[in-house]
Amino acid sequence: MAARGITYITGSQLLSLKNRPNIAIVDVRDDERSYDGHIAGSLHFSSDTFVDKLPKLVEATNGKDTLVFHCALSQVFFFYVADSLLSNIMVRGPKCAQRFAEYVGDAKVMGVKNIMVLERGYNGWEASGRPVCRCSDVPCKADCAANVPSPAN
Repeated sequence: MAARGITYITGSQLLSLKNRPNIAIVDVRDDERSYDGHIAGSLHFSSDTFVDKLPKLVEATNGKDTLVFHCALSQVFFFYVADSLLSNIMVRGPKCAQRFAEYVGDAKVMGVKNIMVLERGYNGWEASGRPVCRCSDVPCKADCAANVPSPAN
């Protein structure tokens, strides 16, 4: 279950949509992006400075109507006591997606229709053998020669 106004997208769904010009993929992992690789064409907005860079993210995604956020796992953990929800803990991807949704709602930023989180995050994407990029370009140009399928487990 995602936070309000945020839905999940599977790796297969994203793979079929990721080259559309109206979609932006936002990687919120921190240092591991530099050595684990990334989804080709993704933007990098590290979770440790994410809130401070929200205006830059809005600028970088101008004209996009769908933003897909991910971290390594992109999970939400729910804690229950006697069948009542006690709390939930969102990891970086869902938390940053929620923060972006709140920011664009407060700032009345128009144009964004869909805020999504990649199910299973980057780790699931890579483990499924989907293509990853290992370039060091910032931002990734998505056409790098390093865009190769990951070894499937």
